[in-house]
Amino acid sequence: MSRLRILLWLCLALYLALCQPAARAAGGLDEAQMRAAFVHRFAQYTQWPPPPLREFTYCTAGIEGDGEAWRNLPNRPMGGLPIQILNLDSPQQVGQCQLLVLGHSDRAELRRWMHALGDLPVLVVGASPEAYRAGASIVLMLEPQGLAFRVNNTEAKRRGLLLSSQMLKLAREVR
Repeated sequence: MSRLRILLWLCLALYLALCQPAARAAGGLDEAQMRAAFVHRFAQYTQWPPPPLREFTYCTAGIEGDGEAWRNLPNRPMGGLPIQILNLDSPQQVGQCQLLVLGHSDRAELRRWMHALGDLPVLVVGASPEAYRAGASIVLMLEPQGLAFRVNNTEAKRRGLLLSSQMLKLAREVR
């Protein structure tokens, strides 16, 4: 990975972490836009197992009111692949996802979604501490300074995903 790319990633993370309250006050990025930007970066710094993808599908479940933020994602996130964004109603739909953002915090609901995933190579990003305990690979946390994230690299590897060492360095916690 080039130094410039690493520097840009670090600058974005630093901006999002330190400037979030000021951006919100100035009409800049809101929490939903920041969450979508973080998830987009997670996708860019994750390698999926073969076969090569023809399109990249972001899926959301239990996320309310973030639709506009997801529609504003860049059209080609990784390697020139077109993207698709799906809002799932049922855990049985997860087979079409490469990345799943779970907004649920109920333990039983999270278990249903994680059970439906089985061992599929899906990067699961949770929005609650309970999602981390349920097996999400990454969990976003709202802190006074902005968004931060924790990584369960063991779970990501179990799913056949390789997370960038640069992303792991920026995480609040890695296990």
